[in-house]
Formats: sequence, structure tokens, C-alpha cells
Amino acid sequence: MPPTAQASGQSSTGPGSFSADSLHIACPHCDTLNRVPPARLGGGKCGRCGNALFGGKPVALDARRFAAHAEKSDLPLLIDFWAEWCGPCRMMAPVFTQAAAQLEPRVRLAKIDTEASPDLAARFGIRSIPSLVLVHHGREIARTAGAMPLPALVAWVRQQIPSPRG
Repeated sequence: MPPTAQASGQSSTGPGSFSADSLHIACPHCDTLNRVPPARLGGGKCGRCGNALFGGKPVALDARRFAAHAEKSDLPLLIDFWAEWCGPCRMMAPVFTQAAAQLEPRVRLAKIDTEASPDLAARFGIRSIPSLVLVHHGREIARTAGAMPLPALVAWVRQQIPSPRG
């Protein structure tokens, strides 16, 4: 049975810790919140659009899509603030994509173009790019700036988010 699309309140779980009930996961395609049992976290399809909830690649976000993924979803969200003209951002892009494949389903990765969404860049006080900001339920957990190799990026994220118990 597919997960039920549900747009209810936030979970009280911390980043990376999963409750026994279900998690609210925003669909990377239509932004609908879906209830997913922790045991089925790596799979599942959206109850609204039918697309996979995890594709192992970053989601492009703008101001319209931001709330579903950064504030309402129970997954921590790692945001790459970037711009097309930025050389280090272009170098970081394939590394960030590879990191998504390694970090999902415990973390959703997203890219926000600072030129297209200056309001979001201002909200997070982005002064240099690339900047990576880890948020959970809209609250910043950690940040770092500058391009980094894949092992360093994955290690940094895993250090910020405790392993699930079990």
C-alpha cells in the first residue's frame, strides 16, 4: 500500500533519529508530504504523483518549494547555496550529487541558486559560496563554506547527524 499523502504537524524527533510511527517525507517531485514508516525509509513512492521519494540526487529548491523540504519534512536537509558563475560551485556540483547517493535516505540534499532565490540566501546570511547549511525543521544545525572532496563532505554531514539507534 503506498504511503498516504499527509500534511500534518512536525515530528518531535531530532535530526537523524526516527520515531517508531512514521516520518513525514516531502516528495522531491511535487513537494507533497508523505507518511513513511522508518523501516521503509529507503523506498516508497509519493501518494500523490507516484514518483520515487528517493532518487539519490539533490533537489533544486526555490522559495516556493523550500518550506515543504526544510521545515515540514522530518528529514534533515543539507542545502548547497551556489551560483552558476561560481567556479568553486561548479567544481562542487558533482561531489554534492555523489554525496546525495551516499547520504539518502537519512538526509535530503538540495541546491539553492543564490541568484534565483536571493531571499533564501539572505534568510541564511549567505556571504560566500558555495556554502552548505544543514537544517532540520527549519532550524540551522550546522554550516560550512567552500568546496570539499566527497569523503570530507560525507564525514562532515555524518558527524553532524547522529546514527539511528538499532
